Amino acid sequence: MSNTLPAIHVSPLARWATHLLIAISVGTMIGRIMAVTADTGETPMLSANDRSRWCTVRVLVEQGTYVIDDVVKLQHPETKRRFWNTIDKVRHRGHDGREHFYSSKPPLFPTLLAGQYWAVRNLLGWNLGDHPFAVMRLMLVLTNVLPLVLYFYVLLWMVNRLAVSELSRLFVMAAATWGTFLTTFSVTLNNHLVAAISVAIATGLIWEIWQGRRRYRQFFGAGFFAAFAAANELPALLFLAVMALAAVWKSPRHALAAFAPAAALVGAGFFGTNYLAHGTWTMPYAHRKDGPVVATLPPSMADALNARQVQATLPEALHTAGIQLSDQTVVLVYQQGTRWGLWDRASHTRLAVVRSGDVLQVRSWNNWYDYEGSYWQGREQGVDRGERSRLVYIVHVLVGHHGIFSLTPIWLMSLAGAASLLRGTRPGWRAFGWMVPGVTVVCLAFYVSRPPADLNYGGVSCGFRWMFWLSPLWLLCLAPAADRMLERPAGRIAAVLMLAVSVFSATYAAENPWSHPWLFDLGSSALWWRY
Repeated sequence: MSNTLPAIHVSPLARWATHLLIAISVGTMIGRIMAVTADTGETPMLSANDRSRWCTVRVLVEQGTYVIDDVVKLQHPETKRRFWNTIDKVRHRGHDGREHFYSSKPPLFPTLLAGQYWAVRNLLGWNLGDHPFAVMRLMLVLTNVLPLVLYFYVLLWMVNRLAVSELSRLFVMAAATWGTFLTTFSVTLNNHLVAAISVAIATGLIWEIWQGRRRYRQFFGAGFFAAFAAANELPALLFLAVMALAAVWKSPRHALAAFAPAAALVGAGFFGTNYLAHGTWTMPYAHRKDGPVVATLPPSMADALNARQVQATLPEALHTAGIQLSDQTVVLVYQQGTRWGLWDRASHTRLAVVRSGDVLQVRSWNNWYDYEGSYWQGREQGVDRGERSRLVYIVHVLVGHHGIFSLTPIWLMSLAGAASLLRGTRPGWRAFGWMVPGVTVVCLAFYVSRPPADLNYGGVSCGFRWMFWLSPLWLLCLAPAADRMLERPAGRIAAVLMLAVSVFSATYAAENPWSHPWLFDLGSSALWWRY
């Protein structure tokens, strides 16, 4: 990030070695995608997470809606298994006034993928119902692998300008192509890859801007990809803010004319698709609690509610508050004596009744995750139930069974690399050295400060996936550390061992990234922990 960067010389041998690393990684990812199959064999979908997104892609193209009711009910003709069903869904009233199921994932990314599916369907005649393997595998290559090729070469461009020795450049690129969980996730539809790729591209463009190449297209691209990273990973909003500050610092005029409109374009797509899908600007994740109080009832009605009885006084009391319920209203008991639901099957009106002190509060329905049979209402299993101790959670996130440093120890070198950048003489790199650990700490603090129910390590996943989008930034910090460690024999041995463990962790879950890390499996077998 300086105008005084040294001239770069890369030998033909080092250049070809880097191309080979990328080519072998890409070939391996495509090979895995061509073999990816669900455990039950019907599709290449590996988890509820990717099924949720594929459901949206399918109904958008085939039905022109975000409602996934018909897809999640599909049954295999022989096993009768609902192989398109997903726990990552919400239920609420739609534009037609009736309740429907929707994917709980932000709809912008699946909406973009629907355009790709539309092209595949119309050009090749394949559809997700009759040709799930052909369509999904092709789209995974187009969506995951090809952008990762761009990601590798953007990283290479930056690493060649940051690392001093060719050996350290090769080390960083070996880590990028084999030692992170990004390539592990190449076989499944997910938001982590697209966020990490967007971070790399935005960083590269801001890098050019800081070198003095202030063109509108670079500011536009930086704004677009920084915002797209945030659209796929909420904590990346901080990264977007830092990139915006860097753009304004170098040229307020270019930032206002190009960076800001590009970011606004992504924001419009993010909130616009959410409104199209759900009829509100807020994400499904924000609809997890009861809504505001619309009426109150005397506590004497609790016994009738516990008995699932709709007394005449109940509709009358609600009518006084302007709420009309038909004679098809039923009572649903969620917590005996504490919380009930009122479900009008005729109008699809749903209300919550909650005991609060000496009164029963009738609240509008706003918990989209609370529906009959919902996995997220007391049926969670394993790590999904959350970690009871926040301290234990922090330990396992850093050095435990989902540990950032225990599973991928090359990130320890990145810590040293960031410290080296802070001690450097180039102002631009000192700023980068502050930015990366700062964004990392804030992101980590966001996740470890979540409510106890959310302390679930990202669910069943091969690592702490919520931090994967930071991988390109950590890889850049890896370069100065590699320069110093690889100068000495002992340092080379330590660096290779850390890389070997990182590669092992990334490949352990190569068949299905929606599986536990090897440290988790090892500890579970040894009865070190039970979930």
